[in-house]
Amino acid sequence: QVQLVESGGELVQAGGSLRVSCAAAGRTFSICCMGWFRQAPGKEREFVAGIAWRGGATAYADSVKDRFTISRDNAKNAVFLQMDNLKPEDTAVYYCAARSNWGVGWSNGYGYDYWGQGTQVTVSS
Repeated sequence: QVQLVESGGELVQAGGSLRVSCAAAGRTFSICCMGWFRQAPGKEREFVAGIAWRGGATAYADSVKDRFTISRDNAKNAVFLQMDNLKPEDTAVYYCAARSNWGVGWSNGYGYDYWGQGTQVTVSS
């Protein structure tokens, strides 16, 4: 089992920046990939960014490319999402997810085995 705990969500103004974090615990050696997803009220969950637990592979949704940066700290078993130039449409609950299967597309939420409880990010206009 892997436990994921997100933190760092808060209210920010449009154009501002925020970094959310995800701490992983448990059988982290089994993880191949980590992802950030988000879900806004009344909308479906969507992929935001992903990163390989080892190596340099990353992936981003088109809507956040060039504004968001995903990174990790293996020594701390943590993954981060740096969000710059935030827009009101970025308002959502942000979820951290982990998977052990390399053969799953980054954006396929059903392929992730573990999920955190989410952290609320609200961007005011």
